[in-house]
Amino acid sequence: MYSEKLLEHFENPRNVGVMEDADLIGEAGSAECGDRAVIYIKLDGDKIKDVSFMTFGCAAAIASSSILTEMVRGMTLRDAQDVTKDDIADALNGVPPHKMHCSLMAEDALKDAILKAAVSNNPVYKGK
Repeated sequence: MYSEKLLEHFENPRNVGVMEDADLIGEAGSAECGDRAVIYIKLDGDKIKDVSFMTFGCAAAIASSSILTEMVRGMTLRDAQDVTKDDIADALNGVPPHKMHCSLMAEDALKDAILKAAVSNNPVYKGK
């Protein structure tokens, strides 16, 4: 059902925890199953210097948030906004179709944080 990589990120998630000095915080939830994801981002100029997460949910939800943090660290906000649920699922070597909402939740939490930078006229946001 789950790939070895997905199970590895579930059993040993990377970058877990609240980031007290985060520059951006994004949140998303899945009405489908009640899961919730929060992404914390620390910036260095327009680049993601550090990123962590707190996700409450199933294995796919936790693994999706975990791999997302590894994917976006070092990216600019502009590049990070292009990460999709399919990119997240591919990085996990697949997510079962009935669990794709978990990868979407991680994407939505990231995009919520980036949107907050854009609407606040944060000078580091150089969106499209």
